[in-house]
Amino acid sequence: MTEIRIKVNGSVECLEVEPWVSLLDALRDRLGLTGAKKGCDQGACGACTVLADGVRINACLALAVQYDGREITTIEGVAHPLQEAFVRHDGFQCGYCTSGQICSAIGMLAEYAAGMPSVVTGSTGTPELGEAEIRERMSGNLCRCGAYNGIVDAIVEVAGETAR
Repeated sequence: MTEIRIKVNGSVECLEVEPWVSLLDALRDRLGLTGAKKGCDQGACGACTVLADGVRINACLALAVQYDGREITTIEGVAHPLQEAFVRHDGFQCGYCTSGQICSAIGMLAEYAAGMPSVVTGSTGTPELGEAEIRERMSGNLCRCGAYNGIVDAIVEVAGETAR
């Protein structure tokens, strides 16, 4: 067992974990934070997305011991305009992917604001955060119900508000 200290949603947590325990399992099973979901457990669906020091990660692919001393934000610790925008624009249906979608969108907006390029951006600089750019940047998060249009509309709304 290895003892780790991580700051989760503003609270410092001390956990004893085996070296092979994923961050997702530590959050869900040891801390009772079940917002991040175990979808594929292979990093392909994004349902487990959380923020590590403000950067979006797939918690199912991260070992808990890697995040010793780091700050993790799960959907339970999020208070962001995207949450209300998702409701207004019907950006969810069954809700299984919603926590990962919202955490990913928060991280994506920060990446965009920092000027990080995407495939759509290429080497031409940072384009307007339009539909194609959002869809590319959010492509790591799947929605089996197909609520993509509402998700994009919610992100467009919030991105427009933060740009003002």
